[in-house]
Amino acid sequence: MAAVSDRLPVFPWDKLEPYKKTAAAHPDGIVDLSVGTPVDPVPELIQRALVAAADSPGYPTVWGTPALRDAITGWLRGRLGASAAGHRNVLPVVGSKELVAWLPTQLGLGAGDKVAYPRLAYPTYEVGARLCGAEPVVYDDPTDLDPAGVKLLWLNSPSNPTGRVLSKEDLVRIVAWAREHGILLFSDECYLELGWEAEPVSVLHDEVCGGSYEGIVAVHSLSKRSNLAGYRAAFIAGDADVLGELLQIRKHGGMMTSAPVQAATVVALGDDAHVAEQRGRYAARREALRAALEAHGFRVEHSEASLYLWVTRDEPCWDTVARLAELGILVAPGDFYGEAGAEFVRVAFTATDERVAAAVKRLG
Repeated sequence: MAAVSDRLPVFPWDKLEPYKKTAAAHPDGIVDLSVGTPVDPVPELIQRALVAAADSPGYPTVWGTPALRDAITGWLRGRLGASAAGHRNVLPVVGSKELVAWLPTQLGLGAGDKVAYPRLAYPTYEVGARLCGAEPVVYDDPTDLDPAGVKLLWLNSPSNPTGRVLSKEDLVRIVAWAREHGILLFSDECYLELGWEAEPVSVLHDEVCGGSYEGIVAVHSLSKRSNLAGYRAAFIAGDADVLGELLQIRKHGGMMTSAPVQAATVVALGDDAHVAEQRGRYAARREALRAALEAHGFRVEHSEASLYLWVTRDEPCWDTVARLAELGILVAPGDFYGEAGAEFVRVAFTATDERVAAAVKRLG
């Protein structure tokens, strides 16, 4: 047991506990803008679908029901512009974090292989590489990498933590480079529905991939767009050969999305109204927090999409965390996401309207 855990970094959120205690001691209570977990209700039509499927005594299938695959492919074609998407191009997963953490292992990677991801990135990309014994490699632009030994390339647009969005032109260039060097490209697009100052584009868009999904897979989640973090509802889409192999492995591993969650996902993907309503909530919170942070002396960088503001006062990130904790506001230190974030903090706008208003007042 220790031999595996010793490969991994310290779980970052444990380091935040002392600052959380400080923030919680504020007379008006903590405003937690750190983790970015949804706080708004699950839309009622999704709850009803889950309840209606509650009498599901049999095992669900790893590939999902035909209705679920229809819903995913329909959404891929209509929302992402992936006109060639069919059932063989989709696979449900038990939340996107599980997929990210175990993908290199399921791909058979190990010692001597490299897994590449952005210099500022979701920590689980590194964890996935270390779990299987592969070498984690960071990049600023993936096409500057030495392709030798790189077996898996992660993109993340919109980015967590920075909110940066890769342009369609950049995606075309990176997809072509990965294909030229025979590198499997996985694009984490879990924040694609949350573009504010840019319109995120998927690697599966016809104009990016040329209508072929060879060597590319996109990762999508309903956690943020539909407030379904507690449901663990997500899926991957793209190269049929890659997904077919993963399907066989996941069958053996029993990695099944529960039947009620599958039914709820069908309904969630078929309804745009609740997505627009949630976007409206987040847009208002984002605007209020951005104005308050800038008035307090912060500079916002990137942040054109996602659920976060990536901000700095040009000081060590832990000093900023401590300063805000004294105001009862908890944020995530930028070095959770890589050394390049050492002077930044990530501010989520996933708190309730009341808590966001409290943060704005304190920052004022």
